[in-house]
Formats: sequence, structure tokens, C-alpha cells
Amino acid sequence: MIGRKACLSAIGALVLPLFLGIGWSSAAPPSTEVVQLANTKLAKIGTDPVIVAAVKAENAKGKTLADIQSLDEKWIAERGIAGYMTELINSDVGRHLSNILYSTEYIMEIFVMDNQGANVAMTGKTSDYWQGDEKKFKNAFNEGKGGVFIDEAGFDLSCQAFVMQISVPVMEGGKAIGAITFSVDIDRI
Repeated sequence: MIGRKACLSAIGALVLPLFLGIGWSSAAPPSTEVVQLANTKLAKIGTDPVIVAAVKAENAKGKTLADIQSLDEKWIAERGIAGYMTELINSDVGRHLSNILYSTEYIMEIFVMDNQGANVAMTGKTSDYWQGDEKKFKNAFNEGKGGVFIDEAGFDLSCQAFVMQISVPVMEGGKAIGAITFSVDIDRI
């Protein structure tokens, strides 16, 4: 039998996103707690000056999509963690992301993307370098308008937990300049 709190949470999760313009990719919508987390704590991280500066610097490099996709192919083919991947983990912003991750019980992974969806920094190796063709980036960046995207929950073997990816824009001056994705352990929120 479903408890009252769970029932109210489910109803709130259905209604609240309609008012907030939040997209999700799931048969079961996210809980109210997840929606609140996405729109408060996680969205605030998208305005963090260290993250904003790193994304601005990456955007200024002017990489072509062909360059990004070439590195993406190399990234996907790499079995281990290559030096160019380690640079994104050990950079100043990568270490900053690790500090954010370790300051919570519920964040399991964080990665930041530029205005084309290419990785800028991460707390661990991602499966690919370019996220620009994926819903998490497209919805969070939203053609520079920004948005919140909450993906469906699934079991993550590396974390040994049910996680949900939540993506928010990296914002500067009211404009999205990139995006940030958090893998969140839904049992720890």
C-alpha cells in the first residue's frame, strides 16, 4: 500500500513540472524532492564562478564540431583513462567539482559541458566526450535559454546505486553558456 507522503509526492511531481517548465525522460515523473533539488541547490551550482570561468574559457577556444567529434571517437575507443581525460579530472575546476561531490551524500558524479556539449571538467571518466547530441545537454543548454532536465532513474553499476541524471545550465548574465550534469543517488536525497 502506498503511504500518504508517497502519494502526495507523486501528485506533486506530476503537477509541479508543468508550472516550472521542467522536462523529464521517464514513465514515472521525478519526485517533488528531486524537482526541488534540481531547481535550488543544483541550479545554483550552475552559476558558481569557478565553473562559469572554466566554461567561458573553453567556449573561447573556438573548437569546431568536427574537432569535438574526432576527440569523441578517440575517447569512446579508449579503454582506460588517458592523459587528456585525467586533465579534465585534475584541473582546478575538476577538483572543485570533486569538492562539491564529496560535500554531499547524494551526488555520485558531476561533469560540465561547454556551449557545444563537449566536456570541460568531470569527477570521473564519462562514457563519451561529446554530450551535445544527448537530451541532457540539449534540454539544459536549450539553445542558450537554459532549462532543467531530469532523466529517468536507472541502476548504475559503477556507483552500485539507483541514480538519476539531473542537468542544469551553466549561466552567466541570464544566458546559458554550457551545462552541468549530476548523477544523483535517489535513495540519498
